[in-house]
Amino acid sequence: MSHTVYLALGSNLGDRGANLVAAIAEIEKKIGNVCSQSDVIATEPEGFESCNKFLNMAVCVETELDAPALLDATQHIERQLGRLQKSVDGIYHDRTIDIDILLYDSETMHTRRLTIPHPRMTSRRFVLQPLAQIAPALVIPGEKLTIAELLARIS
Repeated sequence: MSHTVYLALGSNLGDRGANLVAAIAEIEKKIGNVCSQSDVIATEPEGFESCNKFLNMAVCVETELDAPALLDATQHIERQLGRLQKSVDGIYHDRTIDIDILLYDSETMHTRRLTIPHPRMTSRRFVLQPLAQIAPALVIPGEKLTIAELLARIS
């Protein structure tokens, strides 16, 4: 069974653009067909201090993977592309690549390892702005507003 997932990608170390391109190539190999992708935007780090700006984007992917396998695949890609540590308990670090699962079909899930929809996506411009390019009319489960409306609300 095919699932539609939305992922947020970010990079603020090394060749950030090349990191995003490499992540998309690995997503195609390990996760599924990238149906659409946003433009890349440059943003300031959020939640921690760094002199390294981020490049961020969003992608829509069709996958056969279930949500836990999708998480495993995204984390494998992050490690493969040089990410050495994950953010834990709100402590963030510079990273070569970050891949966040934003949405998985219209499902909601809350486990020790994974929360879908992503719990902070509605307050993050660096997530909503690229996501609004590829899915402006999408409504997040549990929300009443579209992605475009959520973006306008935090503008």
